[in-house]
Amino acid sequence: MITRANFLLLAVLIACALGLVTSQHQSRKLYVELQKEQELDRAIGVEWGQLQLEASTWATHARVEKIAVQSLGMRAPPPSRIQVVPPAEGEARP
Repeated sequence: MITRANFLLLAVLIACALGLVTSQHQSRKLYVELQKEQELDRAIGVEWGQLQLEASTWATHARVEKIAVQSLGMRAPPPSRIQVVPPAEGEARP
């Protein structure tokens, strides 16, 4: 009777040990995957910052004005042609 109980306890012990090893292995695999994803997140964050900087550079007033003059032939109107339109009564000012 005792040997049967010992074998049963040994089987339970082996099953628990295998479960522990399996869960630790899975945990390590997930941790490595997490590290890779965090590195990718950092790389994408750096690229996003570079793209924002590039977009702000492309949209500067001087560059837009230069393209408007060179490519589209646009010119600023002379001061005599500029009219300032006051806001209508009751309109909120920005």
